[in-house]
Amino acid sequence: MFLMVTEFMNYGQQTVRAARYIGQSFMITLSHANRFPVTIQYPYEKLITSERFRGRIHFEFDKCIACEVCVRVCPIDLPAVDWKLETSIRKKRLLNYSIDFGICIFCGNCVEYCPTNCLSMTEEYELSTYDRHELNYNQIALGRLPMSVIDDYTIRTILNSPQFKYSNKNEIIIFIIILYKL
Repeated sequence: MFLMVTEFMNYGQQTVRAARYIGQSFMITLSHANRFPVTIQYPYEKLITSERFRGRIHFEFDKCIACEVCVRVCPIDLPAVDWKLETSIRKKRLLNYSIDFGICIFCGNCVEYCPTNCLSMTEEYELSTYDRHELNYNQIALGRLPMSVIDDYTIRTILNSPQFKYSNKNEIIIFIIILYKL
């Protein structure tokens, strides 16, 4: 008899615990039901990338001293640096610099360890092409700065979207802060 009563109490406790878990999950579901959708119509709307986003690499030819630190710290030995030793001034002269973004893993080591800061990461993330060989950028292609998402007049900003209309200025400020942290 005592065993039957303890099993019945355990069954009751498990039932109450299961009901509590179901209630908690239902409350989480209801809290998400009142939120606005965060769908972005990609070609016409773009997210503003975060401050430390690792996009395409920008290269400044005049600053490079051909030290090849970027090649040594790259996990896949990706940057191709061609240089010639100028015997009259005893310095290296950079002839060609190229990076194949089809192989690049965007780790950012080359940017971090460059002694002259001739490499930097941009906010460009649209590198898709139909031909793999178009992803091999030389120093001329690497030297071009991409157009900023904020400055691009063909793209509608995300705050003009009807799904993000707010009446309170504090909510707009909080929304902008959240976007910059993405």
